Amino acid sequence: MATHDESWITSVEAAIDSVFQPVTEVFSNIVFFPVTIGSVSFPVVVAWLIAAGVIFTFYFGFIQFRGLKTSLEVIRGRYSSKSDPGEVPHFHALTSALSGTVGLGNIAGVGAAMALGGPGATFWMILAGLLGMATKFAECTLGVKYREVHADGTVTGGPFKYLPIAFKKFGVIPAKTLTGIFAAAILIFGIAGGNMFQANQTFAQLRNVTGGEEGFLGNAGAALIFGVILAALVAAVILGGIKSIGSTTSKLVPAMGIIYVLACLFVILVNLEHVPAAFSSIITGAFNPSGMAGGFVGVMIVGFQRAAFSNEAGLGSAPIAHSAVKTHRPVSEGFVSMFEPMVDTVIICTMTALAIIIAGAPSLQAGIDQVQAGDGAPDGVILTSDAFATVLPWFPVVLAVAVTLFAFSTLITWSYYGLKAWEYLFGRSKVSEITYKSVFLLFTVIGTVLTFTQVLNFADAALFICAFINLLGVYMLLPVIKRLMKEYLEDRKSGKLDILGIEPEDLKEESQKP
Repeated sequence: MATHDESWITSVEAAIDSVFQPVTEVFSNIVFFPVTIGSVSFPVVVAWLIAAGVIFTFYFGFIQFRGLKTSLEVIRGRYSSKSDPGEVPHFHALTSALSGTVGLGNIAGVGAAMALGGPGATFWMILAGLLGMATKFAECTLGVKYREVHADGTVTGGPFKYLPIAFKKFGVIPAKTLTGIFAAAILIFGIAGGNMFQANQTFAQLRNVTGGEEGFLGNAGAALIFGVILAALVAAVILGGIKSIGSTTSKLVPAMGIIYVLACLFVILVNLEHVPAAFSSIITGAFNPSGMAGGFVGVMIVGFQRAAFSNEAGLGSAPIAHSAVKTHRPVSEGFVSMFEPMVDTVIICTMTALAIIIAGAPSLQAGIDQVQAGDGAPDGVILTSDAFATVLPWFPVVLAVAVTLFAFSTLITWSYYGLKAWEYLFGRSKVSEITYKSVFLLFTVIGTVLTFTQVLNFADAALFICAFINLLGVYMLLPVIKRLMKEYLEDRKSGKLDILGIEPEDLKEESQKP
């Protein structure tokens, strides 16, 4: 029975993949068009994302460093009022957005980066995360600035609102076309990459730690039953909208982040005497790598690429969640959003890398040897799991729970991103919303049973085409962001922001300014 079931699944996957393969190859070749420096090739989209981080960092005067104190004050609600328009508090908006980025990329992605670029890749990941903070600041400020607060109190914001304004000088049709392409790409990834892939990996990890194919989750029909249960849990959250998502992620994201970071700290503390050597290998490997493909440039690109793919800075996804925040001042959420790359890349990815370097020398070296032998990158989550298991033999079970929580939070957040894209493309109504959520939940079930490799590859390419469109729009609105930033910091310095619940007329008219 199980063999027949597997044969049916394989035939369906093969049929779907065969249809998508030629389309995916052409699309991926365009989106991930490579540039070669020396002997190393890397996608143009990565250079586009990193360049934006550098330019925004200088343009805003290194706001990601000098604005950290302000960020913490806003997250704590110091300048908030109950009368502020929007749906969720600053902290809930932050955790909702974080739940879409913190996930398998922080676990499996880091392991793969270490194998591809060695310990030195960690240094460049940290730098890319710091640059990404400036990018998030810019795009999330715009997401709130040009949002629409509907009569029922719900909010629609993000690139769907600021891109048409940024591109209006090109004409109405080009502006709508570019924004439509962005919305379609977000929708495709939301259903496939943000939904199907997460559901599939959640089931795969749980089956792996419960006996694999021989365990109770290896039985025929187990995937389908699990998919239905998972879809029901997702439905219980997403049917309540962003308020329900924000409430759930505000508890889920900190909890799973703390558990994972504590495990990293335990591995590090048990091997405390190896910490200086680990930091030394990171610095040495970043500037003077030994035996790594592409040398210095190759290691730098690996670190930048993994960080960019992990924290999604510049892709335009996070502003969708941040735009639902309760605030009169758009730039306030820009300050809040800077914590995303810091938590996602600078803290969690770095902790993972340190744990692998310190405790996982055998598995890390095996992974590096595999890459240098031309056998491809190893499974990052296994490399990470093996490293932790050297100190915590039971950690693979904890990792499976962490992956499940990460995947679930990512799934529910991307359901919201996809909904906003759906509304832009097909209109906003109760029937339209129910239709979208029904489709999304159906693909949650499908994702646990089937893995359409080429569909997921297509979805990945679709997500990164968003970066080209989104950042182009952000560039065109940089003066608006800088004006909002200067006004906010001046009001903070003068004490005007401390007058809670009293919004001066100039602040009420903020949304009408060009």
